[in-house]
Amino acid sequence: MANPKVRTSRANTHSRRANWKAKPVSLATVTTPDGRTVQVPQHLAAAARKGYIEV
Repeated sequence: MANPKVRTSRANTHSRRANWKAKPVSLATVTTPDGRTVQVPQHLAAAARKGYIEV
């Protein structure tokens, strides 16, 4: 694991953290095996379509 060799200034640390933004998850509309239409996150769409997860 990489270790820091020099201390990072407080200003640099705060400016780096301030620029990070979370993005909302994109939702996909899928039809479950029992016929319901639901919106789930894109990475769970295939599992919801096959009935592997309860939504």
